[in-house]
Amino acid sequence: MSRLDRSVLAGFKAFADWPAADLDALVAGARATRFAQGAIVFAEGAPATAFYLLLDGHVQAVKVTPEGHQAVIRYIDPGELFGIAAPMRQDVYPATAKAIVDSVAIVWPSALWPELAASFPALSASVLKAVGDRLADANARVIAMATDSVERRVARALLRLARQSGRAVEGGIEIVFPITRQDLAEMTGTTLFTVSRIFSAWEDEGVVASRRRRVVVRRDDRLAEIAEGEGEGS
Repeated sequence: MSRLDRSVLAGFKAFADWPAADLDALVAGARATRFAQGAIVFAEGAPATAFYLLLDGHVQAVKVTPEGHQAVIRYIDPGELFGIAAPMRQDVYPATAKAIVDSVAIVWPSALWPELAASFPALSASVLKAVGDRLADANARVIAMATDSVERRVARALLRLARQSGRAVEGGIEIVFPITRQDLAEMTGTTLFTVSRIFSAWEDEGVVASRRRRVVVRRDDRLAEIAEGEGEGS
């Protein structure tokens, strides 16, 4: 772990308008920690002793369902707060966070949260926004599970990842971190077999391409049509 200065927050929209003195105070009680690819940042059910801001890399949030199945909840991008159990007055982490590439995060002890929340209302607002966004996403997934076909759910998940974590490459938009068909199955409540069948059809149609655990969306317009139920399965 290493000490921080306020420059690590430069470039993140959430901190763009913060005075320098406030940024100095915010990072004074924090440390930067590196997590190797595959490392567990924290485990579901473990005491919520810290909360985090991702500086670089990508983190996958995973939860085990009551039936014992693993579900991918979300992917965390640089600039996002995560592990915010303590700010929400939870004693344990509700999900497991795993670095899916080499990653760096700012880490604050949970014990500092009351002081930080009182000193920096903007930080509290960021936490509330993060919680609200995740609740809205969870509600949308529940509705999708009940009403949408598997193909629509997979298309929507892939579009969301491409828009949030995609980069332009020759021939399309590449999701910047490794993602497997099993990951997509866990995100959308289906099986590896079903996702593989859907992907094979999409690859034949030229909608997507797979490269060494990387996915390239070649035709986001067609994927959007499928996500909206237009020409689905055609």
